[in-house]
Order: sequence, then structure tokens, then C-alpha cells
Amino acid sequence: MFSMTGYGRAEYNEDGINLVVEIKTVNNRVFDLNAKTPRSFIMFDDLIRKTVQSYVKRGRIDLFVTFSDKREKQTGLNLDIARAESYYNIGKEIAQKFSVENDLTVTALMKCPDVVTDDAVSDMTEFESILKSTVQKACESLNAMRLIEGEKLVADMLSRMDEISSLRGKIVERAPLVALEHKERLKNRIEEALKDVKIDEARLLNEVAFYVDKVNIDEELTRLDSHIKQFRQIIKGEGAGKKLDFLMQEFNRETNTICSKSNDIQVTGYALSLKNEIEKVREQVQNLE
Repeated sequence: MFSMTGYGRAEYNEDGINLVVEIKTVNNRVFDLNAKTPRSFIMFDDLIRKTVQSYVKRGRIDLFVTFSDKREKQTGLNLDIARAESYYNIGKEIAQKFSVENDLTVTALMKCPDVVTDDAVSDMTEFESILKSTVQKACESLNAMRLIEGEKLVADMLSRMDEISSLRGKIVERAPLVALEHKERLKNRIEEALKDVKIDEARLLNEVAFYVDKVNIDEELTRLDSHIKQFRQIIKGEGAGKKLDFLMQEFNRETNTICSKSNDIQVTGYALSLKNEIEKVREQVQNLE
């Protein structure tokens, strides 16, 4: 199980070629890659995306590539005389038309686009394999950190799931006593109000039955137990973050219903503790891939 938070770095440095890839990730609901590379590496955008996607399934990913090529090269400059002549003629025409000085110099003319070109520009495809392997190594470094962090998250969430199970057990023990205590309270109030008048037991039982049906939380407790088992099963698989995120919503739904139905201070207290633990687990789930 991987955390969505991590950092990785890899470097290639041989024969005057230096390539550094750094990658960091934070939690996000979808795969969102932001790659910052040299302009000359724009042709490798798809390669980088597919390589990173093979290691990271979702999250906000920032990837940085720095590159330098210090190999000795033979430089060769080419002059496009026709293009230079066109720039010169246009400059001359502008000067005549607007009666301004023609200040076009050789230096300015050499700076015009494509007048002077370098025929020794490197073919960037030669760096494709180097880039791919370096990105892979950076991702492996990233995943090593994410795995350690993920294992810590899983251990923490499972311990909290044990606490959630324990709180549920306390509610299960307490719930049946709520009806009995309500019956006694109701009976005492009736006796106090009517004094020597005989209590209609059938009517009393009907009132208690109505109350028990109103506050019954057996279904919620059963579903909560099922959610706990599902959580422990799902967390064993890879890429379970989205499933667990949805499951935590179900945890919250059952607990909220228990709180709304409960008319007992102890059950309410346990349910509020449940909500607290569930929220902590939900926050941790947000960081799982």
C-alpha cells in the first residue's frame, strides 16, 4: 500500500552529460502530472507521462528535469543570404517610406530569426533512453519512500479500526439496556402521577415497544460491523484508496444515524467517540493511493 506523499531523485552523469530528475507527490483524487523540463525535451512529454503512470496511479505529481551537455562539439554556422537580403531590403524600404534613419547593422541583421543557424544542434532522440531510465529510477526512489509511509498509515488505521470495533461492541452491550431503563422510568413516572391507580401493563408495553422501535439501531450496528470487515479486507489490496474513501462515507452515515436515534447519554458518548476515530481514519485514507 502506497502513500500519495513522497519524494524521489535520480541522476545520470556520464561523458559530459548530466541529467537530474526529481519527483514529488501529494494527495489528489486523480492522476495530475506537472512536468517541468527543458524546452528541448518537449518531445518526451508523452514518454515521461506514461513512465510515471506505470509507478503512480493517482496524486498530484511535480516532476523536474535539469539537463546539460558539456561534450565537445564542432560548431558550424550557416548563413541564409537570401533571408538576410530580405531583412535588409525591408529595413531599407521602411526607412524610405517613413523618412527615418536606416540603423540596421550587421550585428542586428545576424540576430534576425533564421539568418544564422547552427548545423550542430544535437538530435535529442539520443537522450530518450537515458531520460526514461533516469525517470524510472526517480520513480523507484519515490515509491520506496511512499511504501514506507503507506505501511505506517495502514498500521495506524488498523489500530484505529480496532478502537472503532471496540466502541461498536460497547454500544451493542449498552443498546438492549436502554429499553429496559426506559420502561422502568416510564413506569415510575406513571406510578408517581397516578399513585394508587393500577397501571395498564398492556398499554405500558405498547409505549415501550413504540420507543424501542424508534431508537432501534440494530441495522446500523450490523452494517457498521460489515464495514469494519470490509475495511480490513480492502486495505490488503493495492490501490485501495478510492474504495476506502467511499467506505468511510458509509461509516459516517451509520454513525450519524446512531447519534440521531440514540436517546441515551452513554450510547451518544460512544457514538461521538466513533465519529472522532472515523474522521481520523478518513483523513489518513485521503493520503492512500
